[in-house]
Amino acid sequence: MATERELKKRIGSIKNIAQVTNALAAVSASKANRSQRQVEATRDYAGKAFEILNNLASQPGVGSTGHPLLTTRSSIDNVALILITGDRGLAGAYNSNIVGYTEKFLKALDKPTQIIAVGRKGRDLMIRRGYDVVASFDDIPDAPSILDVTPVSQLVTDDFLSGKVDQVFIAYTDFINLIARKPVVKQLLPLKPLDYGDMAVSEYIAHIDLSGVSDRVYSYEPDPADLLDVVVPRFTDLQVFQSVLEAQASEHSARYVAMSNATDNAGELIEILTLERNKARQASITSEILDIVGGAAALAQD
Repeated sequence: MATERELKKRIGSIKNIAQVTNALAAVSASKANRSQRQVEATRDYAGKAFEILNNLASQPGVGSTGHPLLTTRSSIDNVALILITGDRGLAGAYNSNIVGYTEKFLKALDKPTQIIAVGRKGRDLMIRRGYDVVASFDDIPDAPSILDVTPVSQLVTDDFLSGKVDQVFIAYTDFINLIARKPVVKQLLPLKPLDYGDMAVSEYIAHIDLSGVSDRVYSYEPDPADLLDVVVPRFTDLQVFQSVLEAQASEHSARYVAMSNATDNAGELIEILTLERNKARQASITSEILDIVGGAAALAQD
């Protein structure tokens, strides 16, 4: 059994840790609230932009082939995947969950895949597990602008247009609320979603419902073919930007939950150790009293 002094030191150490985790929880809560507002401000816009893009691609005059970023390749030989994780830990299972989900997707896909890592944790984990990480983007700001993520979308767009890759996916954690989030994989390029049907990867790819989108009536100026050349590249940037916002909100919320749980656990452990310290103190006092009584009895006999 630990002595009273050892228990006192342990209690002090745990109190110091609890102060740190409590401060991290407060900071993460503030960042999560800010990220949530940013996500909610852009989510509807990104969804509506995707509908309009697909409606635009179906308009007469666009042509049979359409824009290169909308055109599906006849043969999918090489794939690129953008993996969005955090740069830091202390976020519970946030990073390991999205990496594990991505690994399951890649095994089901079973094609040569290049990984573009956004975040140090994902990069390090994928390298250690033997995947081909061809690029890494770190230190994305907590409140990013679309210019901060444009290099990521530009890299995969150039590779797709040059024929280096035939398909591009993006894996990130979708923000639901402060305590709930889920990993998802979406097709980024070509921008027109494919029907995966009964393919093995269908359970991992987020389903996008575009039923009736092509039948909606919009008025475009100038003509749809000219608009596609402007809209499509910008929409690719928008999709990556929205995914980064979702991932950051998820990371901050996961860190808030993890640090709150750590603070609560520290409080419970302090209570247990305080009880143990009191027992040790009581045992020490009892032992001293017994020594005094024994000494007094010995003197009385003498």
